[in-house]
Amino acid sequence: MNNKQITIFEGQKIRRLWDEKKEKWYFSVIDIISILTEQTDFKKSQSYWTTLKNRLKKEGNESVTKCDKLKLQSVDGKFYKTDVADVETILRLIQSVPSPKAEPIKLWLAKVGYERIE
Repeated sequence: MNNKQITIFEGQKIRRLWDEKKEKWYFSVIDIISILTEQTDFKKSQSYWTTLKNRLKKEGNESVTKCDKLKLQSVDGKFYKTDVADVETILRLIQSVPSPKAEPIKLWLAKVGYERIE
């Protein structure tokens, strides 16, 4: 995987893609969720995200509708459609997850979220 498509938060990898047209980074929602929930099991993080997504939809939270599906490379080397979101949407989603990691990841996103590909 291209190094620019992976960024690191406290030793954990977060997949991301740069959208040339919109000039924005899009981050893997499940990667962010796994950090917030301190869950290393991908399936459990995915399950948490599915439950959270359904709850937010029921509440009428628009953050969920702003998540796109883009193909990101998985640990098996294959590309799968994955929920991704820009920094603004990720910051809104973070508010929905009770976690001691919320504030550190917000500060980290503010720093790396606006990096540009050189």
